Amino acid sequence: MGFLDRFLKTPNWGVHPEDHKRPAADAPLRLFPSPPRVFMPLHQHVGGAARPVVLVGQKVLKGQLIAEAQGNISAPIHASVSGTISAVGEVTAPHPSGLPFKAITIDSDGADRWFDSEPLADPFSAAPEEIARRAALAGVVGLGGATFPAAVKFALGKRLKVSTLIVNGGECEPYLSSDDRIMRDYPEMVIDGARLVMHAIGATDALVGIEDNKPEAIAAMRRAAAAYPEVKIRPVPAWYPMGSDKQLIQTLTGKEVPSDARAAEVGVLVHNVSTCAAVHKAIRLGQPLVERIITLNGGAIANPGNLYAPLGTMISDLFAFVGLREAPARLILGGPMMGTPLLHDRIPIVKGASGILAFNAAEAFVPEAGPCIRCGSCTKACPMGLLPLEMAARIRVGDLEGAEAYALQDCISCGCCAYVCPSHIPLVQYFSHAKGELTAAERTKLRTEATRRLAEAKTARIERENREKAEAAARRKAEREAAKAATAAAPVTEQTQGASA
Repeated sequence: MGFLDRFLKTPNWGVHPEDHKRPAADAPLRLFPSPPRVFMPLHQHVGGAARPVVLVGQKVLKGQLIAEAQGNISAPIHASVSGTISAVGEVTAPHPSGLPFKAITIDSDGADRWFDSEPLADPFSAAPEEIARRAALAGVVGLGGATFPAAVKFALGKRLKVSTLIVNGGECEPYLSSDDRIMRDYPEMVIDGARLVMHAIGATDALVGIEDNKPEAIAAMRRAAAAYPEVKIRPVPAWYPMGSDKQLIQTLTGKEVPSDARAAEVGVLVHNVSTCAAVHKAIRLGQPLVERIITLNGGAIANPGNLYAPLGTMISDLFAFVGLREAPARLILGGPMMGTPLLHDRIPIVKGASGILAFNAAEAFVPEAGPCIRCGSCTKACPMGLLPLEMAARIRVGDLEGAEAYALQDCISCGCCAYVCPSHIPLVQYFSHAKGELTAAERTKLRTEATRRLAEAKTARIERENREKAEAAARRKAEREAAKAATAAAPVTEQTQGASA
């Protein structure tokens, strides 16, 4: 099989849903004006929430640190507008539960004055650790949705001697086109960021995987990468979930990442195109991650497209800017396959928010689920090679361990199985529920074991203390008896000595 045949061959996994990317993808990128108020959540990344370092009433500039990272896996938060800290309280989390989480509220002064920062003059002559340090201080995280702190992945890649950087420009989710736009409008920024990441991790080459339904992005990226032979643009089939790390790695390199291993362990590290652009801004311009491109799409949107917007902007403000044809029947943060349903639009956008979808009634319609007919469609579609129908059958009867034996934890929640199911069974919900229950059970088990160990340690301590007390009492008793014996023997000895005299 030739090189092109290998890359253009349709995968034997996944699905090919209608992409619904246009006209939003082709609409010119628009700059969203500074909103009157932003809400900066303290937890916009994998790991520990950031800790506030500002006080209510304090003046801040755009890009100024307002919350510092806590722990080894965390990321700082910076002001996305200039203005005044008006509150440190709670806002609705971008989560189906609608529960609150902590955020810093900034009232914008409308000036967007940047905090003074010092870019790195010659980054390729700097130590790789300096690139990672600056990316960490800038709060750069994975912008493809994972939101894992980028600097932590840099360190992992360096430690495991990664040779190939894969730049993920797949954007396989329907409706979304934020990565498409950043490759069209800022390809030089993406390529330079990719080269900086290569320097940080010690990689010798980079493969930029872009789905072939983005010809404009492919052309723009090829022009930007023409002067750098170490960076290769590789079109891949438009097939969902091609944007998933393991599937993209296998398509581009032929390497399969074991289920219990990281990509770095097979010599590959994956970063999203928007993440690479954020690295460029952090290193070359000294600007932290405070804004991003976000797709506004769906049947309820009057003017779908992509906006360059400050983080912390309320979704309702974005809707007011693009206009609504009708009240949305369903709101989704991210794509329709793996995105997060939202209860309302009074929620701020966060670092990992690649898009907001406002569906009309027709798009939001979900057919009623029927019984499983064991057709096997879900098994054929699963990109991880799992058996969704077997896992679901066991979950329905409460046999979570049985589902786990079918590699439930390898499920990436891509939704391919539910998409092809003729009975419209919400398989992903089953699997997410089961994984949550197993995680809770594991935590309970760990707590029980910890309690048992503490109880055993307490029992052992009490036994040791009682034993030591008994031994001490025995020693004291022996000493008293010895003293008595010595006292009783003393007169006899004196009488004997007197008789001898």
